Amino acid sequence: MSGYRIDILTNHLRASQAHSNLIEAVNMAGQQSPLTTHVLDTALGRPAAELPITLYSRSPEMAWLKIAAGKTNQDGRCPGLLTQETFHNGVYKIHFDTGTYHKALDTPGFYPYVEVVFEIHDPNQHYHVPLLLSPFSYSTYRGS
Repeated sequence: MSGYRIDILTNHLRASQAHSNLIEAVNMAGQQSPLTTHVLDTALGRPAAELPITLYSRSPEMAWLKIAAGKTNQDGRCPGLLTQETFHNGVYKIHFDTGTYHKALDTPGFYPYVEVVFEIHDPNQHYHVPLLLSPFSYSTYRGS
């Protein structure tokens, strides 16, 4: 019974921390970013913290231009990537440095990085690009 109570308290503290992270993100960006991501380590069953992320946009000349970078926080999120003013129609790429993440955990991985390329047709919408990660697989989708 006491283990059950500890699990409840732990989950409550995690939810409180996630809420604090969201408030921090809104305060840092002055508003919520129109593009968000969340990386979950499915092998460990927890968010992937300290995973380097780089965001690119594709130029009319088809070159990738770096527009933002950061690391995931303890909740596996990278808040404040963009502002609404800097988000436009076009093709974007999120580069997840999974090799650095797995090396920090002393875990051999198969994918040194994951790049997710997607197209924005309506920059007034919110776009969420989650990454489900393990040392030997990954999955992504357009979230909400």
